[in-house]
Amino acid sequence: MNTRFLETFVTLAELESFRATARVLHATPAAVSLRIKSLETELKTVLVDRDHPVFRLTPAGQALLGPARAVVDAAQALRVAAGQEMVIGGRLRLGVIETVVHSWLSHYIAYLNNHYPDIEVDLTVDASAVLQRRLLAGELDLLLRVEGIDSTRIVSNALANYPVCWIARRGLISPRARDLPSRILKRPILTFGRGTAPQVALDSIVHGLAREQRVPAEQVRITCSPSVAAIVQMLRDGFGLAGIPRLFVADELESGEFVELPLKPALPPIVVSLCMPVETTPTVAAAARAARLACSGYTRNRRKEFIEML
Repeated sequence: MNTRFLETFVTLAELESFRATARVLHATPAAVSLRIKSLETELKTVLVDRDHPVFRLTPAGQALLGPARAVVDAAQALRVAAGQEMVIGGRLRLGVIETVVHSWLSHYIAYLNNHYPDIEVDLTVDASAVLQRRLLAGELDLLLRVEGIDSTRIVSNALANYPVCWIARRGLISPRARDLPSRILKRPILTFGRGTAPQVALDSIVHGLAREQRVPAEQVRITCSPSVAAIVQMLRDGFGLAGIPRLFVADELESGEFVELPLKPALPPIVVSLCMPVETTPTVAAAARAARLACSGYTRNRRKEFIEML
């Protein structure tokens, strides 16, 4: 039995997406589909329910997932014992932005601990610009930051798009107000650290609204903070409104503490990217693959929660 097909099946079951699985395994969706069909032919059973609108395994697929994962782990252990595969371990100097800290970082660290227990994570949390400088200086091995890095020495891959919306505490501003833009411009507007891509985009949109509403630029109040926790707390205190990913305030939106304001134009999404040196170690490469899996799994689960909430 081809263990590569089993690995594809296990990865597909974790990500619940042919496209995401193809991206992680550096293949095409068609190739992933072909591997699954070949495995189904060999096992003489159907593993994936292709008739269902949402990805799911068949009962047989669910029953065989555990044994398949055990075979994949055993094959990897055998290659390591035979010296055909380098043991993954050692120190990983990981740099992340706070956006990741407040979303899927804990899922990522848990995945590393479960699958690569010999990796010791040395975590740095900072702004994207600072992390970029440290990566280029050789002080970090792997970054999870906003946008990629334009350098021939670095490979960058987008991991996720976080939709950004206008958020306020319930009762501060009515989402149904006809003069919503002018009401918003009278309040402080919270956003990420100055010079970051989300802050620059919000600043441009807000000042464009100010020109349309004939509000002097000096009256526009934009408050920048690199701390997501600080922004959310200021929202709770009714200090102003914010342009942040709804992912960070999903619980508050569901409870009704916060509301989303239908202000146009919409804010662009935050693109979280994985960045690492072109020439890297097997440990860093394994950690990068784990990041793709952890991010895809977290995003998929949160998307399901939002659909249920709506």
